[in-house]
Amino acid sequence: MGSLGSSPPVDTFQLYDLRVEVICPPGERILCGAKEGDHFILEGEMLHLPPGQAFSIYSLGAVLPLLAAKQRVTHPNDWMSTDAEVACPDPNCKSRLRILRTGVRTFSHAEVTVLPLAPQGYGQASAGSALAAA
Repeated sequence: MGSLGSSPPVDTFQLYDLRVEVICPPGERILCGAKEGDHFILEGEMLHLPPGQAFSIYSLGAVLPLLAAKQRVTHPNDWMSTDAEVACPDPNCKSRLRILRTGVRTFSHAEVTVLPLAPQGYGQASAGSALAAA
C-alpha cells in the first residue's frame, strides 16, 4: 500500500500494431499458396485477415514467435528493431514475410489480466532500470 496522498501506479502500456505481408522476388514462385501482398494485421493479441484471404499455418509458424517482440519497443541497435523480413519455412521458396510496425496502441493492464500490478520494487522493474543494469 502506498503512502497517503500518493497516486496509484499507471497501469497502461503500449504495443506496436503490425502488418505482416508476403513479398517475393519478381518471377519467383511462391510455394505456400500465398500471393504477393497477402497479409494479416496484428492489433494487440488479435490477428486479423482480410475477408476471403487465407494464410499458411507453416508461414504463420515461422513468424509467430517473433511477433510479441516486434510489438514492443526495442533498442535502436537491437536486430529486432532493424530486421523486418523472415524467410519462408520452405527452403525451396524465395518468398519472405515482411513485418512492419504500423502504429501504436495503448492497453490497460487491468483490462488484459486479472492479476494486480506488483508494487514498484517487488519483482517489477521500472522501464529504464532493466536497461541501465545490463
